[in-house]
This record gives sequence, C-alpha cells and structure tokens, in this order.
Amino acid sequence: MLFWIITGGLTLSVVALLSLAFMRARVPDADAATFDVQVYRDQLAEVDRDLARGVLSEADATRVRTEVSRRILTADAAKANASVSTAGGAPFAASVLVALAVTGGAFGLYLQIGAPGYGDLALKDRIEMAESLRADRPAQQEAEDSLASTPALQNAAPDYVALVEKLRLTVAQRPDDLQGNVLLARSEANLGNYAAAHRAQETVLRLKGNSATIDDITDYADMMILAAGGYVSPEAERVLQVALTQDAGNGTARYYWGLMNAQTGRPDVAFRIWDQQLRAGPPDAPWIAPILQQIEDMAARSGVNYQIPTVGDGATRGPSADDIEAAGDMTGAERMEMIEGMVEGLSERLASEGGTPQEWAQLIGALGVLGRTQQARAVYDNGVEVFKDDPAALDLLNRAGERVNVAE
Repeated sequence: MLFWIITGGLTLSVVALLSLAFMRARVPDADAATFDVQVYRDQLAEVDRDLARGVLSEADATRVRTEVSRRILTADAAKANASVSTAGGAPFAASVLVALAVTGGAFGLYLQIGAPGYGDLALKDRIEMAESLRADRPAQQEAEDSLASTPALQNAAPDYVALVEKLRLTVAQRPDDLQGNVLLARSEANLGNYAAAHRAQETVLRLKGNSATIDDITDYADMMILAAGGYVSPEAERVLQVALTQDAGNGTARYYWGLMNAQTGRPDVAFRIWDQQLRAGPPDAPWIAPILQQIEDMAARSGVNYQIPTVGDGATRGPSADDIEAAGDMTGAERMEMIEGMVEGLSERLASEGGTPQEWAQLIGALGVLGRTQQARAVYDNGVEVFKDDPAALDLLNRAGERVNVAE
C-alpha cells in the first residue's frame, strides 16, 4: 500500500507541475497588455497637461488623443483575448492530455514490467521462497495425473504396436525378466507412453541393482520427466542426485538439474549450470539444443548481460597427446615445470572465466600433488562458494579436497 501511496503522490505532483505550466503559458501576454493600457492612459493625461501649459495646440492635442485612444482599444482587446485563452481552451486541453498520458503511461508501464501485489524482495527472501517452492512442489504421480492422457503415436506401424502389446503381456507374466523389461521400457518410450516406460525402467534398475549403469539411471530420470510433461518432480530429482553422485559431469543429469532449478525459482543456478555445459560441449550433445533455446532467458532472469559462448570452448583443457609424449623424454625437474605451467594456466582461466566442477576438482588435486596446500585450500573454498547450490558439484569438490586434506 505504501508503494502505491508514494508513486501516486509523485505522479500527481508531476501532473500538477506540468498542468500549471500549461495553464500559465499565456499569463505574460495578459500582463503586458495591462501594462500597455496603463502607459497609454498616462500619455492621455500628459497630453492634457501639455495642452494646459500651452506646449501643444488644440489640433495637435486632438490628433495625439486619437492615436493614443486607438492604441488603448487595441491593448484592451489583446488583454481580453489573453484572459480568455488563459482561462480555458488549448492550455487546459493540453494539461488534461498530459495528465492522462503521464498517469496512464506510468500505470501501463508498471503493469508490463512490474509485479503488482508484490513488495520488494531481498535476495535472502527470494532464496527462501525458492526453497519453499522446491519443497512443496507436486509429486510425480500428481504431475502425471494433471496431464491429459497421451495416446500412442499416431504414425506408429500397426505391426510394431501389436508386438509391443505382446511384449506387455509377456512381461506381465514374467515381471522379473530383465531383458523383457529393458525392451518394454524402450518400446513404450518409442510409442510416447513415458509413464509406462519409466515404470518398466524402474524394474530394470531394481533387477540390475549395483550393476545399473549411469545411462540406465539417466534414462529413468528422462522418462519420468517426459511423463510429467517436462516437469522435474521430487522423485525425478532424487534419481538425478544418484546419477550426479556417480558422474558429476553427466550432461543429461546436469541439464535436468538446471531445469529443476529454473522451475523452482532459481534461474541463477540454472544459468550457471547450463553455461558450464555449453562451454564443456560437445556441440552435438543432445542437451545443447534445449540449453541454447532457454539460456538467454535464464541469463535475463538472473540479471546477467550474457553472450552465448562457442559451444565446447570451455571444455577441460588438459595435456594433449603431444604433451604426454614429450613428457616422457623430460627430466623430473622439466616434467614438474611443465605441470606447474599447466596448473597456472588452469588456475588463471578458472579465476577469470569459470569452469566445470571437474576442472575445479582437477586443480585442487594438482595443487595438492605439488604441495601447494594453502593455494589448494583457497581454490577449494572458492569452488564451494561458486557451486554452493549444486549438490553433485559439491560432492565432487569435497572428494577432491579430502584427497589432499583441505576439505573440512
């Protein structure tokens, strides 16, 4: 309410000042005409005095009186016109138009770029709101139930659909058939039946146990998210956490982790993750295209003036094959000097351009090997601050820090 009182008062003040300027635009003309009339009347009185003193003849006095009287009539007419113009007409209409333009324009602009009904939110309040939104968001089944049922793909071959139906019946009779569930999950996904696909994939993970691959896990998360219409549910988030714990640099998992943050009020975290993925590449990765479609919006929502980088430009730049071959012919001191140079280059790039969690972990480990523990701790602390909202990245940094005894 205080916001509207202040902005309303400021708007009215501006409108009043502009209107007053328009209404008083002709006042100087009226004052000049009044002054002229008074001067001419003084001249008439002076003519009478000159006639009485004998300075003017009667004929000259008559001629002067006629001329001055004509001027008085002209000045009176100008004064009257100025008074009418000041009282209304164009200045009044202009002031009304200005009032409407200023008030309407300000209100319309606020509706377009403002947030009616919301007070000013500090960063801490925004983060708390995002955490609340993340904690209270709908579950997987609720999200799936809210979507209209999606029929199988209309262009699917009838023979293929018939085979999938037979596969469903077979798997129902043999629910612990690993190969049958693998085929069923893929087939249902091919038909667009993602809810059925992720249920089959869940069985695949259960049957494989510890032998499940990172692709098995990310496929499960992918099917869950597609079944929910692109929404990352709390259940899908937990699957992504498992995937990122096993492989913190997995592109599919990191893309969806950024998407989850974008959906729960943390576009800044989403932007940071996606920017790192763009720089890491590769250009033909399946997550590059959706990131390119959304990252500029994430940057704008994060208040970042962003220019899309060359995809793959920020990938980990370790020693090349030629470097490794050359190192075989070096003395111990020469190899150490080469490693020092690479570490310095990586350190400078991370400080100026940023990088992936793997690069930060690589630098921490390299500094520890070189015995530069104090610098390794500083890099570790900086990395923890940079990736404080990315659990998978923090896990990777903690493991690197523990190996060189700098993690608390």
